[in-house]
Amino acid sequence: MRIGLALGYHGEPMTEILPLVEHADRIGVDSVWSVEEYGADGVSVLAYLAARTERIKLGTGILQLAGRTPANTAMTALTLDILSQGRLLLGLGVSVPWIVEGWHGVPYGKPLARTREYVAILRKAIRCDERVTHDGEYYQLPYHGPGSTGRARPVKALLDPVRTTIPTYLAGIGSGMVRLAGEIADGWLPGFYSPERETAITAPLDEGLKRAGRDPDAVDIAVITHAVRTRDLDKARDELRPLYAAYLGPDVPGVRNTYFDLAREIGFEAEAETIRTHHREGRRAEAVAAVPDALLDEVALLGPLPRIVDRLAAWKDSRVGTLALITRDRELLEAVVSA
Repeated sequence: MRIGLALGYHGEPMTEILPLVEHADRIGVDSVWSVEEYGADGVSVLAYLAARTERIKLGTGILQLAGRTPANTAMTALTLDILSQGRLLLGLGVSVPWIVEGWHGVPYGKPLARTREYVAILRKAIRCDERVTHDGEYYQLPYHGPGSTGRARPVKALLDPVRTTIPTYLAGIGSGMVRLAGEIADGWLPGFYSPERETAITAPLDEGLKRAGRDPDAVDIAVITHAVRTRDLDKARDELRPLYAAYLGPDVPGVRNTYFDLAREIGFEAEAETIRTHHREGRRAEAVAAVPDALLDEVALLGPLPRIVDRLAAWKDSRVGTLALITRDRELLEAVVSA
């Protein structure tokens, strides 16, 4: 199992992030992952870090499909891969309806169909060996629909790539997207993950792998999770409860909460229902308090350093290939890499 480092959503000062990432590069951390929501983008910081590091892989966790055309993502990926001399891990995701429609201003549509088309175009473009054509429901290259000039022709990227294939990771928690990751992706970024309950969590992934005739280890499972070193275990859990209450609680008509569904499927049915009820009725503090200790202990690394190191055994015995930690604690990072 490889250890990674995950950055934050809020554009942390580079004066704080750069020394940590440079240290991670020196001690053998395998990858550093940017994140993207509706604050800092997932590309700019990695371009900067590419120039200041030597070995560590650079992962996008994740680039939102709605914010970029497949061709734009291909150009970005090729450029980052050139700047980093072949260190890019390309994480992609459909995001959620309220960000896609509220921030990017485009329809959410059918996420599976869009993603399948997107990845197909992306891979053609990254190969840089042919003019790219595609005739799909969401993307037409060249475009000849309403408003077109009718004069477009297929285009090939004007770059000399370091690699003609770049590892592509799909983020997803719903069963359909996880199956698609098993079919077409090089890696999968789950929403949350428990080593003890991975048989249920990875069942759709295995369906996709089988459907595509791929080996079980063809997809790198890359988990991004929190690591909090403290002598006060309850305090560490309390830091994460609001986040998981926000994952599990929302119940928006017409929008499926896949975090809620997964929690139920892996054995936290009663707890998820309680959190949702509190959330629906406006009792946010009660929803937060209802997030169970067992869930937090399984999906994150929490507590004193010996407890965190001991807990790594379960992750090492799991199918997870990359465990990327949300932490700024150098001593914790060193201990985890050593373990």
